[in-house]
Amino acid sequence: MVRIRMNSSQNGLLRLIAFFKLVKAAALIVAGIGALKLVHADLDEVVDYWVAKLCLDPDSRLVNLAIEKFINLPPHRFRQLEIVSFVYAAVFLTEGIGLWLLKRWAEWFTVFVTGSLVPIEIYEIIRHPTRIKIAALLINLAVVAYLIYRIKRDRPSESGVQISE
Repeated sequence: MVRIRMNSSQNGLLRLIAFFKLVKAAALIVAGIGALKLVHADLDEVVDYWVAKLCLDPDSRLVNLAIEKFINLPPHRFRQLEIVSFVYAAVFLTEGIGLWLLKRWAEWFTVFVTGSLVPIEIYEIIRHPTRIKIAALLINLAVVAYLIYRIKRDRPSESGVQISE
């Protein structure tokens, strides 16, 4: 089978999606490391540091509510957050690297993974709608639609020669 390369603007869009996945992976790795450090940390000290660092008002009702919830989290919750963060980071790294390398399997993998999260995103929007959640859903739907379009468009022809624009 002969494969003719796609033009650079189409590869550029795929690489933009890959970059987005890699940034999400990096953020999750940072979150996982943070959760790992919090398992045995003095949470009061950590909270005091970040409240001062972020110039938050410790007398604010909202800040106090967040502090109270954070301090009362049991250590196993941080361990769960750590594990989930690293697992999702591995998935995003797989997607991102595969897409960056323009691998067909990565397109399929990304459609499956991203598409499978759409019902959860819709459920979360119904429960607590925010602009960020809606934007994330729209971006993920656009990514899935684009990748399905690419997969269908680049299907091998009957002659065995695959021609891409």
